[in-house]
Amino acid sequence: MNRGFLFARAIFWINVTTHTSAGARHFSPTATFVVNKSKNTRTTRKSRRFQTSASAADTIGNMSSTSPSSSYSYVDIGANLLDDMYQGNYRGKERHEADLPSVLERAWENNLERIIITAGTLSEAKDALKLARTDHRLFCTAGVHPTRCSSEFGDTEDSWNAYMEELKDIIQDGSVDGKIVAMGELGLDYARLHFCDVETQKKGLRRQLDLAKEVQLPLFLHNRDTGSDLLDILKEYYAEDSTRPGGVVHSFDDTLELAQQFMDLGLYIGINGCSLKTQDNLDVVKEIPLDKLMIETDCPWCDIRATHAGSHHIQTKFSTKTEKKYEAGCCVKGRYEPCHIQQVAEVIAGVKKISVEEVARASKENAYSLFQKMVSA
Repeated sequence: MNRGFLFARAIFWINVTTHTSAGARHFSPTATFVVNKSKNTRTTRKSRRFQTSASAADTIGNMSSTSPSSSYSYVDIGANLLDDMYQGNYRGKERHEADLPSVLERAWENNLERIIITAGTLSEAKDALKLARTDHRLFCTAGVHPTRCSSEFGDTEDSWNAYMEELKDIIQDGSVDGKIVAMGELGLDYARLHFCDVETQKKGLRRQLDLAKEVQLPLFLHNRDTGSDLLDILKEYYAEDSTRPGGVVHSFDDTLELAQQFMDLGLYIGINGCSLKTQDNLDVVKEIPLDKLMIETDCPWCDIRATHAGSHHIQTKFSTKTEKKYEAGCCVKGRYEPCHIQQVAEVIAGVKKISVEEVARASKENAYSLFQKMVSA
């Protein structure tokens, strides 16, 4: 997507309906691209007119960050660009006009080379693919988040089979132009069992692993408070065939021992702000080899806050306003963006006592090695 398109006077009609407690949505086929997703929240929104105005273009010159100039670039392996916050909606309240085009422009201005849009449901996979096709630097995943398995797959074996067939169709569509680069976000999450029980999560994981094997996609994995359960299932998966595409355990915030066991399977470890909150987190990150590390924002979530253990390593600051005092050209407090990938790299560099460039280069090389469809784009 070129800048002229981003800031042209384009009008998009987006019709949104909510159908699950986990936040999956459908979009009108008339939408040029889709820009909404929430994490396990219920929001009902009326159809509304989304307009990218010339005034937005006028503010681009004011999109500034205070940081050392750099000649290196980044790959953000996990960005929730479909989230409602990029439509100006926070916890069900409309605070400002949709500003995803400005968010993306800010990313490109701050040395983002590739961004992977994460999806957690069938409808999100469709929406993510539409959005990814608007710019050669955007890619996406396709899969079902563990907390959505109950609401997405249904109650019968027939509904599970039909869902998996449709997911396969989407992946095959996205494989034509290489826009879908991973299966995910799949995995296990025992911290939010009120959304989905353990056995249903495990069934959803195994079904998606079977599909990943068939379509030969790497894995974008979610793991929260599961002990060794995810590890044990993945050991079985790779024991069957060690040549299967690898994967990344994203947003890792567990122990060094578990990280090492994942790495022993050939998996990468994804680090974002949620991986850098405590001193224990930093001690783990310090020991992860660069050739096994990838960086991500998981935006709009996982912002690095002043109370976090590694925040003093941050060099790059962005002009920021609260959602209630939104100002075009500024970031929103508490809403992370792909441009904040620099802060993640700076904290990692500080902890490891190496340069930011080393972190950016290693992570990018690892991302291109795993998600090979991005290389030729």
